[in-house]
Amino acid sequence: MKNILRTAVQLKKQKLINKLIKSGIYKRDNKHLYELTLSDLENEYKYIEKMSSDRNKKLNLNPL
Repeated sequence: MKNILRTAVQLKKQKLINKLIKSGIYKRDNKHLYELTLSDLENEYKYIEKMSSDRNKKLNLNPL
């Protein structure tokens, strides 16, 4: 059971790291992404999503 949980956490971390890298994020607080905990990665991804969403809302509110 321990190995299943560990594997699931590692897979989730890797998916988040890949998404963050695609967003141009390679480090946070001078740490490489692979050094962060799953919780840290989730928080960073949520922050990036929110910032992206906010930026899109502003673009939609300001017509050319």
